[in-house]
Amino acid sequence: MENIRAKKSLGQNFLKSRKALEAMVAAGGVSAGDTVLEIGPGQGALTEKLLETGADVIAIEKDDRLIAVLEEKFAEAMRDGALRLVHADVLEEDIAALGLKNHGYKLIANIPYYITGQIFRKFLSGNIQPTKLVMMVQKEIADRIVARDGKESLLSLSVKAYGTPKKIMKVEKENFSPQPKVDSAILLVDDISKDFFDDLDEKRFFGILKAGFAHKRKILAANLKEMAEKRGGKNLSVIFSALPLAAKARAEELSLDDWKKLAVVL
Repeated sequence: MENIRAKKSLGQNFLKSRKALEAMVAAGGVSAGDTVLEIGPGQGALTEKLLETGADVIAIEKDDRLIAVLEEKFAEAMRDGALRLVHADVLEEDIAALGLKNHGYKLIANIPYYITGQIFRKFLSGNIQPTKLVMMVQKEIADRIVARDGKESLLSLSVKAYGTPKKIMKVEKENFSPQPKVDSAILLVDDISKDFFDDLDEKRFFGILKAGFAHKRKILAANLKEMAEKRGGKNLSVIFSALPLAAKARAEELSLDDWKKLAVVL
């Protein structure tokens, strides 16, 4: 089989750690009968582990050089219908056209890091959500999402609004080819749903969240002042006292539940 060099323009870093590959499959709880969407299968290292579980895999690969490699390596699995290989850019692909149903599949992927945020938006806020999402991300991003330092961020709250994030394990940069400049981590987002927005407008909630984090050096009340004035001149000091929130609270200090209460009032 041809040895394909990683393409820098596509942000490719092929994972070569068996331990990390097995940890990703285990984190997703993948078993026979599952449908798994894999993004960027590369040369098929993770694909192979997924197929070993007996799951049905849909793998989306953008790099046309790798399609022939994957077709050769997994010819039998493709003949048997266990693997469907899709030559496309996942960010442009219509997920419904793949035959996937809402909460009817798991997403497991070692993705190019520069599209991490776009993947979260497409699959967490979209109408066809996976039940679980397992992704290799930069370690710094994983730490920020789980709020390891106790401080929430726009990113961590955006993920937590849709599911429960958990950092599974650190993966050192030496486990990739070519070797990236930073360490990575396996991130699991479990219990994915839109239940958080049952009694809350999704778009309006994120508008308030973004306004709250707009200026990091300012206290939350200062960031939300303009929005409160536009919405009938609501008195933030009265609102903060009633919730209750500290008058000088900063956006990073509020929990997801605090933000929901604030969004409902505003």
